[in-house]
Amino acid sequence: MKDSIYQRHIRVAMVYFAIATLLGILLRFYPIIPFDFNYRYVVHAHSHIALLGWVYVALTTLIHCSFVKKDAASKRYGTIFWATQITLIGMLLTFPFQGYALFSIIFSTLFLIVSYVFFHHFSKHIDPKFGNSNALKCIKAALWYMVTSSFGPWALGVIMATLGAQSIWYRLAIYFYLHFQYNGWMLLALIGLFLFAMERCGTAIPQKSFMRFFWILNAGVVLTFFLSTLWTRPSPGFYVLGGIGALAQCCAFVLLWVLAKKGNLVQQLSIIQYLLLRTVMVLVGIKIILQLLTSLPYFAQMAVIHLDLTIGYLHLTFLGVISMGLFFFMDHFGLFRITKRPFLLYVLGFLITESLIFYKGLAAWQHWVVFNRYTEILAWGSLFIPLGLLIMLARNRAKT
Repeated sequence: MKDSIYQRHIRVAMVYFAIATLLGILLRFYPIIPFDFNYRYVVHAHSHIALLGWVYVALTTLIHCSFVKKDAASKRYGTIFWATQITLIGMLLTFPFQGYALFSIIFSTLFLIVSYVFFHHFSKHIDPKFGNSNALKCIKAALWYMVTSSFGPWALGVIMATLGAQSIWYRLAIYFYLHFQYNGWMLLALIGLFLFAMERCGTAIPQKSFMRFFWILNAGVVLTFFLSTLWTRPSPGFYVLGGIGALAQCCAFVLLWVLAKKGNLVQQLSIIQYLLLRTVMVLVGIKIILQLLTSLPYFAQMAVIHLDLTIGYLHLTFLGVISMGLFFFMDHFGLFRITKRPFLLYVLGFLITESLIFYKGLAAWQHWVVFNRYTEILAWGSLFIPLGLLIMLARNRAKT
């Protein structure tokens, strides 16, 4: 399979990202301009296209490009890819107009089924040369977390029919899905791709050191789910488990940093790739600090009461750690060029929106006055994000 196919698929993922950010712009301007749409329905479309259109398509493209024997899997991969697009376009055409209803549920359910088919396809067609690869171990674990996360959506139907949407189990099922998507599937897939890049540059991590890192990291992934349950004011044991998970993730990333320093990957990066990697490292550090804080009862309740802090954390993870991590690999593997000026526009929008969202949450906590025209500045600052993405798409399209 030619790399040009993967390049096209990455561009498709970036189109979904641009669409998701434009839907986000609509939501940001909703309090300012009297748009005639259902806010909650557009939120559903925004989140589904961001997670399943942008991140899922980009990650599956990258891992298929990296680990699968192309000649044996080309036709079936193409079929799975386009089946995925049908489900995504179906969600894009239904969620904004009906929210969770018959047709949007059908398309989102079909997406889950097609993702299982991809998992099976990938597992059967891994290139044998990666049999003992540390990177592949992380990718396999990531895909298992992807499957595990889907238990949340399947459980929602049962919970709705028996306990109702007001039950704490309804929210817990959603948080279960989001946690194992963000901190399981997406995070481990990025780490697997990072290790693949290191291995491709000739850096082999000793098996004993890797397995120590691998099990500490996975313990952290599982145990930090308890941080997503703290809004229920559970027994102290849940706080302890969540705190242990946050510490485990912290230790795992310190180990990864120590192991990565011994390699020669950094010496082979371009300026923009080095900038991307350093930015992701800083954002991962901030993410871990926030997780550690929320394992403490005071800060856990603060995040529950002041929703902007939670939204800021989720955007930090998604727009920062995950999306910029994907930018790094897309550029490093030569599938999509990230150029400096549009990337800086994206970063500017990210910094403006994150600063304002966290400021509002802190203002509510400390009883500060939120300055005039906050909503307008947040909305206009958000425009830099899709602007940067659209310029990236235009430049990559011009080069093909």
